[in-house]
Amino acid sequence: MKTISFLLFIAVPAFFVGNNALAQSDNNRFKAIDEYVQSLGRLDTLNAGTISYVLTKKFPDNTDKTRAIFYWIANNISIDLKKAKQNSNEKMYGDEVLKTRKANANGFATLFQDMCSVAKIRCLTVDGYIKKTVEDINNKPDEFNHTWAVVQLGQSPETWFYADPEWASGYADEKFTVFTKKFDDSYFFADKALFNLQHFPDNLAWQLGGTGPKSAKDFFSQPIVQKEASEFGIRGYSPTEGIIKANTKKAVPFNIKTSANTKIEIVSLQIGKDKKSRTKTVDYTINGSTVSFSYKFDEEDSYPVSVLINNKPVLGYFVEITE
Repeated sequence: MKTISFLLFIAVPAFFVGNNALAQSDNNRFKAIDEYVQSLGRLDTLNAGTISYVLTKKFPDNTDKTRAIFYWIANNISIDLKKAKQNSNEKMYGDEVLKTRKANANGFATLFQDMCSVAKIRCLTVDGYIKKTVEDINNKPDEFNHTWAVVQLGQSPETWFYADPEWASGYADEKFTVFTKKFDDSYFFADKALFNLQHFPDNLAWQLGGTGPKSAKDFFSQPIVQKEASEFGIRGYSPTEGIIKANTKKAVPFNIKTSANTKIEIVSLQIGKDKKSRTKTVDYTINGSTVSFSYKFDEEDSYPVSVLINNKPVLGYFVEITE
């Protein structure tokens, strides 16, 4: 792994992004749409165009049409574990996805685009990068490893929205042997500020909202922002670098900026991995919407560290600790 050197215990500026206008979905608004889509079932015998028509024909509003398509795909297509294990994001076509009911990120986004086009909704796919584990920090892959979609619902820049149907569909275990279907609403018309901390596009024109890293190098140098971060509306963090170099004599300060309505009950660190993993609860303070705490790593070694809020991982670092 390539690493960068810095002394974390010297003051480090936080990477904070401002609140932008959000189009994050309203569960109550979409409840009736989701229930209707559920009632239609798998629609196994239909092609993409017909499925799109069936899903959207009773909804005059384009936002509702888009939601129906997104919800159906996320709940009826599964992550292709074989492709995921191979880190493959090769081009897939909608008919292939519907035949197998499995897809990589490209397949999810392409099917979504195809079905939106049938409904006369402008939708484009965006190739780019995500970081999956701390081993990805400072290690940009040779090829794009993810694809998502952008949807246009009006003429102004504010009417373009993110949609990531693969991330909304569920999750796989670390060894890519088991896929768990679990719909994640936060990746439909996603919070743009948070999305930009988790995704980096091949073209900055598709970095909606005007926030986030401005180069792939910057993106890969930062910590992992986990999917669970959406629950807490993560807006920024320090340390800003994903690899922490520190010593056993001085505590490392952490700051996490969340959304204003976040309810926090416990903050902890998961240190190490697998059988060597241990969880340490930390004392923290909240100033406005910023959670702050410090931790002294007393073990001289190199290991992954996850920041947990309410026992859910939100940030992933790799620490290198010396005496």
